[in-house]
Amino acid sequence: MTGLRRPLLQSALIVAVAASLAVYWLPLPALALAVGGLCGILNAMLTARGIERLGKSRSAGGFVISSFSRLALFGIVPVAFAASGPWWSMVWYFAGFFFPTALYAASVARLS
Repeated sequence: MTGLRRPLLQSALIVAVAASLAVYWLPLPALALAVGGLCGILNAMLTARGIERLGKSRSAGGFVISSFSRLALFGIVPVAFAASGPWWSMVWYFAGFFFPTALYAASVARLS
């Protein structure tokens, strides 16, 4: 998980700046972006931990259960944003959610 820390910190900073710039004009989508970024970081950390445990224990059952629980937890949040405000605020959530993963993938691609 050591190689994961820098992209996650960078994505937290970038998402926080983007959300703070947008909060004046679009408060709910900016909140969705910030929450999506935090959920994306948490998802990346939980996924990395699950993969580490899968490598050590060779038991896929726990990894599958944790994957479904992450899907349920992080899948309901954008629906809540879409239900409480403009439906397109869900897009801002997904932009924040997948940004840490995209930044990590870009950093891995640079190293190889």
